[in-house]
Amino acid sequence: MKILVSLKRTADPDNANKVKVAPGGAKIVTDGLEPKVNPFDEYAVETALRLVENGKTRIAGDTVVVASFGPKEAATNIRQSLAMGADSGLLFTTDDDSLDGDLVARALAKVVEAQKPDLVILGKQAVDGDSNQVAQVLAETLGWPSATFAMSVNLSADKKTVTVGREVDGGVVKLTLTLPAVISVDLRIVGAKAVTNNVTPAAFAYNDGPRFAPLPMIIKAKTKPIAEAPLASLGVDTGLKVRYTGFELPAARKAGIKVKDVADLVERLRTDAKAL
Repeated sequence: MKILVSLKRTADPDNANKVKVAPGGAKIVTDGLEPKVNPFDEYAVETALRLVENGKTRIAGDTVVVASFGPKEAATNIRQSLAMGADSGLLFTTDDDSLDGDLVARALAKVVEAQKPDLVILGKQAVDGDSNQVAQVLAETLGWPSATFAMSVNLSADKKTVTVGREVDGGVVKLTLTLPAVISVDLRIVGAKAVTNNVTPAAFAYNDGPRFAPLPMIIKAKTKPIAEAPLASLGVDTGLKVRYTGFELPAARKAGIKVKDVADLVERLRTDAKAL
């Protein structure tokens, strides 16, 4: 089985409070923030690895390929996924300002055509743009079945179908997809028993969250291949459909007030907040 995972480099989401807006609102400034793998994409890598393992032992013949679009420096972030256990990486170079969700999806479709994976797994969205578009556009472009917001994945024993638990407002909806297919994952996908493949023993449980890459795997990752090519080599129209015309910070919150009693609270909710 071959799984392709899409990965995006984002500014450190743990320090998002340090993001600034350039004078005039021309762009977002992330100077000083460490570029990290988009968290949801890291969950996608973890999902792929669990699907190709018998516990923590790799199933012979199964592979995980990580693809990314961005500057040359994104190779460092691909290496992080290789250290987790992915087998190889693909980097299509361009600058971040020359990408939008539609272009990434169309470019990724070209990668799928060349790589011929059985399954494509993505994070549900990138934490910088939060557009939540790529998986849906990719599936439509390929004409493949898809499931978004996956909180559980069960690969059938014959590797021909996958059953996905999707988190929705009313609970969980389960969909069975015939492979090849596209899945985007939510944060609950890295629960201890969220991913099963009918090979790993039922009694085996992973740690919650994506795996930590130990030093031997980090060293081994340096020898794994990352093929690099310009985005234009995929032959896609690089015109953007989404352009940002300006940015502004949200208004600062007003200081709270103390109310005397319940009656005062109700009155303020009615007159000030207009909530009643």
